[in-house]
Parts: sequence; C-alpha cells; structure tokens
Amino acid sequence: MTLRWMIVSGALLAGAAAATAGDKTDIIRDLAGRVGPIVGSALVCRDIARSRIQVIVDKFTAVITEASSNEAGRSDLMQSFDRSVADGRSAMTSGRMDCRSADRQLADLERSIAGPGPSLSAVIAPSSAAAATAPTAAVSVGPPVRGVTDREIRFGISAPFSGVSKELGRKMKLGIDTAFNLINDSGGVEGRKLRLVAADDGFEPTRTTETMKQLYEKDQVFGVIGNVGTPNAAVAVQYALERRMLFFGAFTGANVVRHDPPDRYVFNYRPSYAEETDAAVRYLVKLRRIPPRQIAVFAQQDPFGDSAFAGVAKAFRSLGVNDGAILRLNYQRNTVDVDDAVNQLKAQKAPIKAVVMVATIRAAARFIEKTRDFYPGMIYTNMSTVNSTLFAEELMLLGPRYASGIIVTQVVPAVSGYSSVVLEYKNALAKYFPGETADYVSLEGYVSANVLIRRLSVLDHNSIPRSSSTSWRTHATSTWALAPRSVSAALNTKLRTKYGGRHLMKTGCTRQSNLNNIGAIVQKGRSLY
Repeated sequence: MTLRWMIVSGALLAGAAAATAGDKTDIIRDLAGRVGPIVGSALVCRDIARSRIQVIVDKFTAVITEASSNEAGRSDLMQSFDRSVADGRSAMTSGRMDCRSADRQLADLERSIAGPGPSLSAVIAPSSAAAATAPTAAVSVGPPVRGVTDREIRFGISAPFSGVSKELGRKMKLGIDTAFNLINDSGGVEGRKLRLVAADDGFEPTRTTETMKQLYEKDQVFGVIGNVGTPNAAVAVQYALERRMLFFGAFTGANVVRHDPPDRYVFNYRPSYAEETDAAVRYLVKLRRIPPRQIAVFAQQDPFGDSAFAGVAKAFRSLGVNDGAILRLNYQRNTVDVDDAVNQLKAQKAPIKAVVMVATIRAAARFIEKTRDFYPGMIYTNMSTVNSTLFAEELMLLGPRYASGIIVTQVVPAVSGYSSVVLEYKNALAKYFPGETADYVSLEGYVSANVLIRRLSVLDHNSIPRSSSTSWRTHATSTWALAPRSVSAALNTKLRTKYGGRHLMKTGCTRQSNLNNIGAIVQKGRSLY
C-alpha cells in the first residue's frame, strides 16, 4: 500500500500544476476515492486516535474548498468523499478490512502527505510564479454559509404543530427555545445568536420531505434539532445526509438514528425504544412478578411501534420465553381508533395482567378508557414520548381511577426533582415563557439544545476565526463527523453530572448509564418517584 499510494498520489500531484479547473476536479475526485476509504475504515477502529484522522479530514476538506469554484462543486466533491468514507466503514463491518491494516494505511497516507514533494493543497494551489505575477485582488472568504452569519446560527425543527400530536411538537420546540433564549441573553455562541425555525409536518411522514426542503432551501438552516416522530425521522435523516446537514437530538428512539457505524451527521441524545420497553418488561416480570405470557403490547402500527415491540421481544428472549407468543394489539397511526385492539384483548382466554403501550396520548387514553372496567387491576406502561404530564391530565379528565397504576418510562431527570439542570430549566421556562408548565418533553428539548450549545461553544471558542463563517462551517462539519469517540468522550465527562448521569452525546447510538428508569408512576393524578 505504501509504495503504490506514494507512486499514484505523486503522479496525480505532479500533473496538477498544469491541469485545468475541470482536470483538477477530476484529480480531487480520484483522490477522494483513495483517501475516503482510509478515513472510513480508521473511524471504525477505537484504538486509532481521532486527532490523526482529523488532520487528514481537515487537509482534504481544504483541498476541496480550494479546488471548487462554487458551492455546487464543493458539495459534489464532498459527497464523493462521504461515499468513499462509507465504503471504508463497510469494508470494516463486513470483515474485508481489519484495524491493523486500517492503521497501517492511515500511517502510509500520513507519510505521503508529510513527505517531500507536493502536498495535497498543492493540487489546486497556483504556482508561486503565477501568484507573484497575478493582478492584486480582494481577499475572498468564500460564499455565505447556509444558516451561519457573524451574528446568527439558524436551526430548524420539523415536527407536528397541528393534528392529534401537536403538543409533542410544541413542547419540544418550547424546550429548545428556552435553551436558545438563555444562551442568547448571555451573548450567544461567540457573539452569534441561535434561532429556531419551525415547520409543521402534522406528524405525517409524507409531509416531512416538504418541511425539510422548506427549512433547507427557504429558511437556509445550518441543521435541524428536535425533529419529532419515527417514520418522519426516516425521511428527514436521509434528506439531511444527502445534503450534509446536521441532524441533532431527534425525538425518537428508533434505530434510524442509531446506525452502527453511525451516520456522519446524525447525533442522538435519547436511549432506544427497545431499551425503554425492555426495561418496562423486566420491571413487570422481576418486580411486579407478572409472568411474561400475561403481558401484551398495544402499539402503533408503524416503525415507531415496531421499534418498541423489538425491545419487548428481546426482553422475552432474555427471560427464556418464546417471543412468537407475544400478543400485539395494533392501532393505526395518527388516529384514536382502538376498537379492534380492545376487541382482540377481550377475546383472549388467558388472563392479561399488564399492557406495554407504544402509543400517543389520546390513543393510549382511549385504550385505557375502554379496557379499565374489564380489567380493573391491569397495569399499563407507556413510553417517554407520550409526554407523561399531558397523559396524566388526559386520564384525569376521564376520572381518577383511569389514572391509577399507569407507568411511564423517562429518559431525562425527574421534572419534580432538584438536579441542577431541572432547576435551571424551570427558572428559564418561567422567565421566557411564563404560564407554561414544566414537563418531560420540553425538558428533553432543553437538555438536547444545551448539549448542542456546549458543542458549538467548544468549536467556536477553541479554533474558529470570528470573522470567517466559511472557516466555521468547514471546521464544524468535519469535526462533527469525528464526535462519536473523541468529542463525545470529553463532553460526557463535563456534562454527565449535570444532566443526570447519562451519556449525552454520541452519533448513532446513545445509551443510558442504566436501564432502571421506570419514570413517572401516575397514581391519582400525581407523579410519584
């Protein structure tokens, strides 16, 4: 690899000085096909220092920036590079490459860049003689960066702000806005104010492409944060990846935001739905002593329901129970039509003593309303995405007996607790949005936004020139991609205590430090811990 790489890259570099702009682009694209797989395979190996990879990424990003005359050209070359990086990751996960070979190839590449002769940047740089005789021109800092100015960093959120799930979108946005207002009052991030632009997809994935397009093309956001919904995320993630746009802290626990190896621009805060339902089943079996065969699942019939159901199945298998025997009661997404599920439950001859629900507020409340009289001792659990505060209020409207024995798993510290982040959140919420009630969904939005703010602050404070938005974007996008190991490890050390002992920032797959997080137990309209 060493000799071959040196000969090939040397030949490419040698002919670059006389190359036309089109030829240079072809040379960079060819180099991307050689450098990308090395970077991708190295990223999978935990023992390879991320600082080494970062140097390569920074150098090659600079080469692409200088070689391209416009944003379209840069985007095309970066997409070629990203595809090559993905090929390198794939080679590792498929077993076609091992970490020893990856380390050796990276070392070869490092030597080829550091050695005598032309550097990577020489591929596109004019010769010194040409530079000396060229007419004097104004120094350009490049075209404007999408969503970033010297005064502002603009983010978007695609979520339901209409329809039966509109409170999820409103509360998530509320938490993010609270965090943004707090940092903006302190001067922003290195003088830049953070702004959130909302787009309503109505909780319908068929509308998500349009809302993402609106945020990207019309509103010109740098990235999105807090998108709500699992099928919606499947659409939004693909859109973001194709445009190299940051996709941060979505309100979903599905696998679409936790690929392994992780997607380059996808950062996840919360644990998976499977982890939540697995914890619920273990609680019911081990603490409440309910046999697995007496536990049913009431789930939305879509990827959201499927992801959570997988956690139940995993828990059953770990307990030595055949997961094929699980009773699944379905209802249609974005509806409260639960009659088929209720009738299916009533038709069961074996007694059902607990139902793990994977449902939105109104559908879950309707299901409890229609089954409580038939099963007065039934235990119901639901997911953190239900918004336990609003869920309790909905059940109390039916009567106190409907709110008894309901368990909701949570992924953030207790809203009723006294952790520093909760107290800070409540004070900020009262200041900026008086009259709003603290709850788990807006707290999650607040926490996710604070993790983002801390990361942005690290980027700007340490190495981002205040006067160059282009430099900010170049450094930010390349550094975000390396966060799964080096960046998140440093941040987790600083933030773990403040944000409740959880791993807060990791691309693709974020886990809690423990799974014993059966959260709010709603009894007689109160949340008890």
